[in-house]
Amino acid sequence: MTENKKDFLDEKESRNKTELANRIAEQSQKVANTYRSMESGLFRIFRWFSGFFDRIIFNQKYSKIVALVLAVLLYAIYNYNTMVASYTSTLRYARPLNNVPVTARYNTDTFELSGLPATANITITGDAANVTNALTSGGSVIANLEGLTEGQHDVKLSGEGFGDNVTVVVEPSTVRVVLKKKTTRQFDLSYDFINQTGMESIYSIGTPEFEYTKINVRASKDTLDSIAFVKALIDVSGKADNFEQDARLVAYNAAGYPVEADIVPETVHVTVPVTSPNKTVPIEVQVSGEIPDGKAIASITTDQQSVTIYGSETVLSGIDRVIVTLNAATINKDSTILRPIVLPTGVNSSNINQITMSITLGEGVTKEITGIPINYRNNVNNYKASQPDNKTTTSVTVFGTKENVDAVVIGDINVYVDMKDAQPGLQQFQLQVDQPTGGLVRYSLNESLYELNVLGDSSPDSDNSTGTESNND
Repeated sequence: MTENKKDFLDEKESRNKTELANRIAEQSQKVANTYRSMESGLFRIFRWFSGFFDRIIFNQKYSKIVALVLAVLLYAIYNYNTMVASYTSTLRYARPLNNVPVTARYNTDTFELSGLPATANITITGDAANVTNALTSGGSVIANLEGLTEGQHDVKLSGEGFGDNVTVVVEPSTVRVVLKKKTTRQFDLSYDFINQTGMESIYSIGTPEFEYTKINVRASKDTLDSIAFVKALIDVSGKADNFEQDARLVAYNAAGYPVEADIVPETVHVTVPVTSPNKTVPIEVQVSGEIPDGKAIASITTDQQSVTIYGSETVLSGIDRVIVTLNAATINKDSTILRPIVLPTGVNSSNINQITMSITLGEGVTKEITGIPINYRNNVNNYKASQPDNKTTTSVTVFGTKENVDAVVIGDINVYVDMKDAQPGLQQFQLQVDQPTGGLVRYSLNESLYELNVLGDSSPDSDNSTGTESNND
């Protein structure tokens, strides 16, 4: 029984294997049939495409279209890199940079350059990081003139020092420049003091002494012809004693503008004396206007009667007083007034710059003084003259306080005629009177015209019956 079961199982297993083998064989046949079918289909498609391509390629009707397609295909293959760069350039970063210094490369010892702009504008293109680095790289624009001769040239400008990973476009890209040969000419040396506001005003600068007084200047003939003078610029800031320095030399044209030129050498050694000349002169009060309400100035006292002024010896020699003005029309009672000291022209400074005036008023009175001689001034032609009525004196009314008026005598008053414009013949002159210094009294002429017969002949030693020569100003 057991043996029969075993045989049954063996037979069943054998049948299963046979069925499996049959299924595999059937599947393989199906795959082979499918492959043959696909191969046949692909072959038919290839034959159709080959036939279609032959009809298109070798058909005269479509030859121009085929040629155009082939040309476009060849152009795209040949310019592939450029097209890619053009496509990607839209993604690049561009930044303008204005006023970039322009540097010229040429023989500066031989030639003078003109026409080159000092700056140019550029545009830097590249990726963001490289453009940012280029903007801070300190690059410049170069004009390469090396090897060029004298004359006019069109020169290309190019960017340099911005890095190799960016593209630099310069505007303008080309400039027209002129090269001129240099020559040398000698000029006399003059000088200017600079920064004088930095020097205390009590000091005076003397005449500087130079190591040499002739200067060589090298430039083109046109430039040399435009130079009017060469100056040493002496810096006196903070100087309080004699000093020495190497002063910078600058060439100027006739209008006072600097001229670009090679000055050999560029500086000159100079010795400068510094002194402090001064002079003490009296302070004089000059009164203008009239006290209101018929009053007059009885007295004026000042807290300072003299002032020490500083300046050059030449200026100081011509100054014998310093004037302080007072407008009497602003005073109506006894007052104490602070007034500034106005320094004469050429005076640098003074030890005081203002004074205090104490002014006392009093009742004004008048007094007529007669018998005052009539003098003359400015008889530049030494004319002889006579007065038809033999009148040689006049009268003056004096106004002030009684004490001050009573103190005035004839000799204090100077009445005169100005003969500067006198012509021969009988004519009238305007009488004039010098007002007194100090302003305590005021003179008024009682007559304004004076008639003289001016003779045409003149003599350096001639007498004049009208009075005496008056040199008072």
